[in-house]
Amino acid sequence: MQNISTVSELKNAIEFLKDQQSAKGMVVREHFYLVYDSFKPVNLLAGSLNDIARSPLLVENIIGIGMGLLTGTMSKSLFVGASGSKFKGVLGTIMQYGITNFVANNSGFLKAVGTSFIKNVVGRKTKKTEIL
Repeated sequence: MQNISTVSELKNAIEFLKDQQSAKGMVVREHFYLVYDSFKPVNLLAGSLNDIARSPLLVENIIGIGMGLLTGTMSKSLFVGASGSKFKGVLGTIMQYGITNFVANNSGFLKAVGTSFIKNVVGRKTKKTEIL
């Protein structure tokens, strides 16, 4: 910093420092309001939900569990049907539980098998149409 030797240089230096302080104060205030806004409960909840929605692992787990519940429920309804037998109902519930757990725990494998099966079926149809 250079030495100030006159009153006018002192006044200029003071004005410069006041302007600099004002600019830095505005930046600090803006940053404070951004931080304050981000800590509001609504914004914290929205940010958390966005993080959850973007998590591919969670989405795959939810899809796997949903597939398991759907296949378990369908298998029970197909096995038990409209039967009034209590034994068949209990056996259907046990079967539903087993199928639900199997599908939920192996959803990645079942997805890969289903995808390859669909590709083979579609591939056969396109080959047949090419021959004709």
